[in-house]
Order: sequence, then C-alpha cells, then structure tokens
Amino acid sequence: MSNISRRSFVAASSASLLSVFLGACSNDTGSDAGSDSGGDAAAASGKHIYVLTASPDHGWTGQVGVFAQEKVDEINEAGTYTAELQTAGAAADQIAQVEDILAGNLDDVAGIVIQPLDDTLQSAIQSIVDAGVPYVAFDRIIEAVQDSAVANVKGDNEGIGAGSAAYFVENGMQPGDAVYIYQGDTSSVTTLRDDGFTEYLLGNLEFDGSTVPEDQKWTQEQIDSAITKSGAMNWSRSDTKAAFESLLGDETNAKIKWWYAEDDELAMGILEALNGGGISDSAKEAFYETKPFITGCGGLQEYYDVIGGESYQDIVANLGGAMSVTYSPIMIQTAIQDMVDHLDGKEVTQDHVIACENVTAENVDEYVGFE
Repeated sequence: MSNISRRSFVAASSASLLSVFLGACSNDTGSDAGSDSGGDAAAASGKHIYVLTASPDHGWTGQVGVFAQEKVDEINEAGTYTAELQTAGAAADQIAQVEDILAGNLDDVAGIVIQPLDDTLQSAIQSIVDAGVPYVAFDRIIEAVQDSAVANVKGDNEGIGAGSAAYFVENGMQPGDAVYIYQGDTSSVTTLRDDGFTEYLLGNLEFDGSTVPEDQKWTQEQIDSAITKSGAMNWSRSDTKAAFESLLGDETNAKIKWWYAEDDELAMGILEALNGGGISDSAKEAFYETKPFITGCGGLQEYYDVIGGESYQDIVANLGGAMSVTYSPIMIQTAIQDMVDHLDGKEVTQDHVIACENVTAENVDEYVGFE
C-alpha cells in the first residue's frame, strides 16, 4: 500500500503537491471513465466549474473547504477555466444551489463537483445529468446515480473499517470478543465503515494486502452477538462524550476492550469523557484494567497528538493503544482535478477510491493532520 507522506496534508496549492498526492494515494482498481462519462463533454462547452461542498461545521468538513478553495484559486490562476466554491449547511440549500446553476446560462457551465449532503440530492443530481452537465461526486456517493458521474471520488470507507479490525486482531482481539462501535451518522459512509469492519473479521475483505488469519476468523453468529453499535453520533464529539459517560454508568460495559470510533472526533469524545468527571472512578478503574484499544479515522491533528503521546498522557498510559485510519480532506482536490482532466479530454477513473493507512504510535510522526 502506498505511503501518505507528511506533505500530503500540508495546505499548499501548488500543482506539484497535488501530483504527489494523486500518485501516492489513488487506487485505480475501479472502472475507467473516458471523456464521454457522465454526459458528453461536448455538452459542456462552458468554462466555469462549480464546486459545491458542505458548510464547515466540524474540523474535517472545514478543511475540505480550505482545500477546495485552494484548488479553485489554482484553476482561476491557470486561466483555462474559471471556478467558484459554494457551501451549504442543509440539503435544501444545496438543492437550491443546483437549481440556480441549471436555471442560469448553461453555455457558461463546464461542470459541477458536488459533495452531496445527503441522499435527498438524488433528484438534483439527476437534473444535472439531464441538463447534459458533467459532474463529479465527492465523499458521499448516492448509489442510484453514481453510474452517471464522471468520477465518484471517495476515501476507502470499507478500508477504514477493515483497518480498525486488522489493528484489533494484531493486538490480540479474539473471535467473539465484545466490541463497541461509535457510528457517525445514517449515511452510506457509516454503512461502509460498519461493513468493512465485519467483512474483514469474516475473512471476506483485505487490508494492506492481507486477510484476517484463518484461526482469527469470526463467524456471523459471533459478529451478531459480540458487536454493539451506538447509533448515529452525528460526527459529534460532545454527543459521543455524553453517550460514553452514560454507557459506563453500567460498569459491566467497562469490561469492553475494543472501541471502534468511526471518526477522530468521536474518539476524542471518548477521551474527553475519560478525562472528565462524568464517569465514576470505579468505572474508570475497571475500564483501564482491560488495557483497552481505541481507533478513529480522519486525520485530526489533535488526535494524532494523543496517538503520539503528546497529550492525554495519563489516559494513554492506561490504554492498550490508540490508532487512526487516514481519510484526508485533501481528496476534494482530487475530485476537482478529475473534473478538469475530464474537460481536457483525459480519461479518469470513475470509481476513484483513495487508499487508507493505519496511523499508530510507531508511524504517527510521518503524518500531519488538520486542525
């Protein structure tokens, strides 16, 4: 698996940075889509590219906006196309943005790069296709319309689950051990992160080129009985903190050793709960007796500092380990570049999955996260 170097996360707008990132992180195992994918390129005679992303409501999303604006500025400076970034805090607002674009002069529109806020964007995306405008979907992929995209650019969400499961197995997790999963939301992202975790344990999915050892495979019965899911935490640190405090109100839950948080913010919620006064000392003592393991994903520098032993040292000393799986917000630049390449007549990968890696105490110094 490719190594995502420190410079992959540094906010720089040069074309050389993007080239390094694409070369290191792209996974070209998906189907190739040429210049006729997602609508005929000839239908997009304009020169203006719209980039539609979520409003910066938490760290990862906020950094998506930073990287998107950098790439937009790069396109505008190059001069072949013009580009602009629009953000939305709700699906209805994003739908309205699409409607406004399509109601304008389509002769000016080259293409649309969109991070759908939820599945209610399906009809809006279909209207983009019906208008003959090519589009690239980023991060949250809507299955019903994905085949009409120039490219579907996303991190390896199944890989995130598989990476967490592999880390647990490497550190002694046995088939049937109790596992608690803190889920992000109700979208396909969470479903894939759930599925990746269980499919790795069942022996159906690889991580870093390997499947679970034969003697460590789980049965479906063990999956069903031993894994508990939180329900949607809405990618919220505070929601996870409150949920974890409530969970450990029953000290039998303190015996769970394996904690899979589907985002670094959620992992930080667990740590903040352990650092606060909402959990009894006896429950904390019982929790630490197991030498528990906590995983996250996303690349939050605050959590990288925890993994590296630079913060929450007293808590980390009582853990078996803490780990994060990469899911860099700089992927938005890959999505925008895929649109530019398509407009330039180049072939792009339609199912464009960015490979992920496990970040542990042993290699965290090789990575720089986002604030």
